[in-house]
Amino acid sequence: MFAKYPEARDIPALRQLWQEAFGDDDAFLDKFFSTGYHQNRCRVVMQANKAAAALYWFDCHWEGKKLAYLYAVATAKAFQGQGLCRRLMEDTHRLLAEQGYAGGILVPGSDNLFNMYEKMGYRTISTIREFTQVAGEEVFPLEKISGAEYALRRKAMLPAGGIVQEGAGLAFLETYAAFYVGNGCLLCGIQDGQKLIVPEFLGDTSHIPGILRYLSCKEGSFRTPGEGKPFAMYHCLTDDVAAPTYLGHAYD
Repeated sequence: MFAKYPEARDIPALRQLWQEAFGDDDAFLDKFFSTGYHQNRCRVVMQANKAAAALYWFDCHWEGKKLAYLYAVATAKAFQGQGLCRRLMEDTHRLLAEQGYAGGILVPGSDNLFNMYEKMGYRTISTIREFTQVAGEEVFPLEKISGAEYALRRKAMLPAGGIVQEGAGLAFLETYAAFYVGNGCLLCGIQDGQKLIVPEFLGDTSHIPGILRYLSCKEGSFRTPGEGKPFAMYHCLTDDVAAPTYLGHAYD
């Protein structure tokens, strides 16, 4: 078989490939492999005890259909240019279809990757608005909530066509982000000194300057549903032509 599910002995090789491809430190990988990872949601191509190519996925759903959010797709530098990524994706699509997934979704990390995945049958289905903001003078109070409460509130606030992201993906997100709710808004935030990074903000953006003041941050970067930046791509694995239109979390 071209690709396989990894074994416990393959994890050091997977970590080495991840760090080569994405540069994340051991602390981040410890969080992923303890909460987000499962051997049955990973496919790897091993060559001479090295991970030549690999990908992972998180289960999510939309309108009752099971989707796979493909994550951390990577090919080792020594094995690039051999078509491994394309073959790994094709193999994974076949496997997901056999397991009843309606589609695969992913977030390319650069413009050239949008082009690459388009050649593999993906199409852009989601855009986001990205912007920065500075703190205001007035405080807008928030309540810190659990991941479970966040998941419930998020489902109620998702825009039409939004993908529900829970389970292992939410557990992984909870290792490095905090969740907050305020009057008319919901967000997850990562504080880096006096800067706030918000992978997803739902609700009234006029509250953002006050939110930054409340969290003692001077500035923040935000993603919200909206027009602007192409974000997620979708590949249908069934005969159904319908597709979701919004993915919030990229776990980046």
